Amino acid sequence: MPTLEEYYYLLDLPITDHVPFTGLEVEPKSNAIATLIHLGKSEVEAHVTTKGGIRGLPTQFLLEKARYFSRMKSTYAFEAIFTLLAYGLFLFLNVDKFVDVNSIRIFMIGNPVPTLLGDAYYSIYLQNSYHGGMIICYTPLLYRWFISHMPQSDAFWDVRKEPRWAPKIMVLTHSHIDWYHRVYQDVEIVDSCGSFPNVPLLGTKGGINYNPVLARQQLGYPMRDKPNIIHLSSFFLKEGEDHKEAREKIVKAWSHIHKKSRKDLGPRGLFLWSHIFSGFK
Repeated sequence: MPTLEEYYYLLDLPITDHVPFTGLEVEPKSNAIATLIHLGKSEVEAHVTTKGGIRGLPTQFLLEKARYFSRMKSTYAFEAIFTLLAYGLFLFLNVDKFVDVNSIRIFMIGNPVPTLLGDAYYSIYLQNSYHGGMIICYTPLLYRWFISHMPQSDAFWDVRKEPRWAPKIMVLTHSHIDWYHRVYQDVEIVDSCGSFPNVPLLGTKGGINYNPVLARQQLGYPMRDKPNIIHLSSFFLKEGEDHKEAREKIVKAWSHIHKKSRKDLGPRGLFLWSHIFSGFK
């Protein structure tokens, strides 16, 4: 299961304790957006529109401005608009050819990883509940995470022998998985937030939690025994429903992050597979 620490690493972003996007933020004013992307307030106001039931800026307008700043060699302005386009068209795509206000908010906050992870878990859970369908999140990142744990042998990646993914994956066992990478050697794990026994996540569509206790082996720590059932408690905030009180609780929780390190979790590198799998029989 993907973790915050892995997503931060794959995106080459520093791990931060900033409270991420919650959906409770007020809509940014035109002057704040203008400052963010180095434009005039009147120019932003002239192009802010509503599409798909949400306000934002047309992609074409932002592309034209990016090209202009590129020609003028205005590096900071170009990079700001280019990054906003990446947020709106790739990381948090919602409406075609449109950068919505949620993407702008997330860019302003500067901590996109919990939102990306929340979108992934939310979409996977939703489609699993419906017994199929399309996963709607930033799938290239989920794919990068997935293949990072695949066997590294040449035989596994030899497409001449077997070009299809399904047969390759179906024969894998836990001993084939590349569980741990040394890049996480000294990383502290976000173990829980506030009064939650695990980590609550708010994506752009809804809310869900994930259980870091189940993913410790991916960061080099053993699961020494069956996890306490309280650490596996779950919640799900469905899109379109009023969850203001729950969101406010999550905001408060993210202001009190509980982390664990080697001194809390013990030495790395010891995997007790019998405990892991017996816990889910």
